[in-house]
Amino acid sequence: MRDIRNVQMVGRTSDGRLVQRPLSGHLSVYLDFDMIVSVGHRITGCAIAIGTIVLVWFLVATASGEAAYANVSWFLRTPVGYLALFGWTAALWYHFCVGIRHLIWDAGRMYDLPTVRRSRGVILGATVVLTLLTWLIALS
Repeated sequence: MRDIRNVQMVGRTSDGRLVQRPLSGHLSVYLDFDMIVSVGHRITGCAIAIGTIVLVWFLVATASGEAAYANVSWFLRTPVGYLALFGWTAALWYHFCVGIRHLIWDAGRMYDLPTVRRSRGVILGATVVLTLLTWLIALS
């Protein structure tokens, strides 16, 4: 059986000669932790958007009256509601921390590999600490 990648790597130059081109990186070639951090940034952006819809629901219910507020409050105080709020908080802090790293990169700093590796640990650690701190303050 012939390897499909050989077919994908064949191309032609502008004058028509066949050449073998390298495959671009994708999930079947490698899965890097930095790629997971980047995909996580996109996923948390979507989670923040969904959580913001819940926040708007809460604000509209608060302005609508006691009965509407009671319904939203009941939902948010269930285990599913607490889990959703905790996840939204973690998504907010993660997205914030990765966004700070992107701002630093936009300034042309922290591109060397050891610093990138260190920054992803800082991002994950800061996300955990800031999320737990937020909930400790909110519940006290």
